[in-house]
This record gives sequence, structure tokens and C-alpha cells, in this order.
Amino acid sequence: MSRNLTRAAADTRRRRRRNSILLSVVAVAVIVLLLALEQVALLYLIATLGVAALLIVVAFADLHGAPADVAQPAPADSAAAIADRTASPAAAATTSFAPATPRPHRRKRTR
Repeated sequence: MSRNLTRAAADTRRRRRRNSILLSVVAVAVIVLLLALEQVALLYLIATLGVAALLIVVAFADLHGAPADVAQPAPADSAAAIADRTASPAAAATTSFAPATPRPHRRKRTR
């Protein structure tokens, strides 16, 4: 039974791959045709609508994949404490970008 499911999944992947390649070839052919006919205004329109569609897809996409937990409060921002070096040692060790040991001062070059 699992062998049939695997074969069906492979056929589905193959069909999707073939359809996406066909769609890409058609899109390239349309763009080349519009360039050859010097329809730049139409190309701008298609590009603008494509970018708008991409932004809409990204805006509605669930990029994180986890359910939204509204009840959980936002984490506290400790940027000011880190900048003032008043954060706890554990927090400072994980969020500090400073080297572990202070660098020695450079001597001025004499000419």
C-alpha cells in the first residue's frame, strides 16, 4: 500500500514540476514577445501587478507556522540596560557584542 502512495506522490511532484516549468516558459515567451513589439508600458504594468501580487501573498502568508498566541505579552526590551551596562551578567553575556576582554589602547605613531 505504501508503495502505491509513494508512486502517486512522485507522479504529483512530477506533474507540478512540469506545470511550473511550462508556466515559466510561457512567461518568458510573453516577456520576449512584448520586448520585441516594444510594448514597454505593458511590461511596466505587468511588472507592477506582479510585485503587488507578491506583496499580497507575503502579507497573508503564515511565515512562522505557529498559531498566534495573543495572551502572551511581548518580551521586555533591554536595549537601554545593555547600553548602560546595567543588565544582569547572564543577559549581558548572551546579548553583548563587546569582546570578553578589553582591548589595549593603541599607541600613537610618531613621525
